Amino acid sequence: MTNREATIALNMLPKIGSVRVRKLLELLGSAESILKAPVNTLTKVSGIGNETANLINNWEDHIDLTQELSEAASRDLTIVTEEDESYPAPLRNMYDPPLALYVWGKLSSRDNHAISMVGSRKTSNYGRETARKLALQLASAGLTIISGMARGIDTYSHEGAIASGKNGRTIAIIGSGLGQIYPPENMALAEKIASSHGAVISEFPIHIPPSKKTFPMRNRIVAAWSEATLVVECPQWSGSMITANLATEMGKPIYAVPGQIDRPTSAGCNHLIREGATLVTKAEDILDDMSTLPLLDIPHHEPLEKSAPDLSTLSDVETLVYEKLSAEEITIDQLVSATQLKMPALLPALLTLEMKKLITQLPGPRYKTR
Repeated sequence: MTNREATIALNMLPKIGSVRVRKLLELLGSAESILKAPVNTLTKVSGIGNETANLINNWEDHIDLTQELSEAASRDLTIVTEEDESYPAPLRNMYDPPLALYVWGKLSSRDNHAISMVGSRKTSNYGRETARKLALQLASAGLTIISGMARGIDTYSHEGAIASGKNGRTIAIIGSGLGQIYPPENMALAEKIASSHGAVISEFPIHIPPSKKTFPMRNRIVAAWSEATLVVECPQWSGSMITANLATEMGKPIYAVPGQIDRPTSAGCNHLIREGATLVTKAEDILDDMSTLPLLDIPHHEPLEKSAPDLSTLSDVETLVYEKLSAEEITIDQLVSATQLKMPALLPALLTLEMKKLITQLPGPRYKTR
């Protein structure tokens, strides 16, 4: 058995956790040594009683490591531990970093520059469209979007990152094993993320179901991995607020989208803003703060003289939409008529043009060139 395999075995054992394993590592030096240690040695560590010590000492009676590793390989999963170079750098410095991460998809060094987006499972149209738009713009600027693949804001955040194009990155951290994708209706989204846009990740063994315990554990990883947390829409008492509070304790910036004062799903964001979170109405509110990131190239000032826009990077649809716009305001219905495009094609093009600062959106919504 390798030390890496021993770490995976310890991660599979119930009721131990990374904090107690790290205390054991201080005494015994390696995961392999922990599994081989006698009970009276294990109980010398604070927090390790006879029950836990016997569980570790008889670990093969409780888990099937060979089966777990075989199934991970058959599912094309990678199991990453801290001794692996690909283990996410932001997690190494947290209080209780995961012992192991099951990864479906591919990790990238770009994922060290990430922002988490969280919000309510029960969303309004305003929340859904805002999450998708902000995620698209932030991903296009080079940030990896991290969320929990739950219903609602999480789902639309992942979808917005994917809509940003082939370079858009998103990481879904779920509160169950990768053999128990939750919610099940997001399986297609999980496949899309894992196939070409990032990774779906869990710290739990493959067949662990979601529970009230696993979701808060997931939230701490979401908060720790990202450089900042953006809350789009949530009630005052929710998992999203737990994530925001964890991020605050870790010294991470908190951003929040304001909402209507009479909507319960806006109470959490409005409370965060009142408590000092940065109010966000557009992606630039975040990007201006994060412009020191090496992957971002964000202008801080408009040029003194307006030059001809560079349209060479636009798709055919984006070019068509741009050519139908002018300095005169036009409604979205007029754009539909002028371009003969349907909304699923028109809206992403408008978002891209706005993100590239070629057009401006006005209330209505109405659009014009900049």
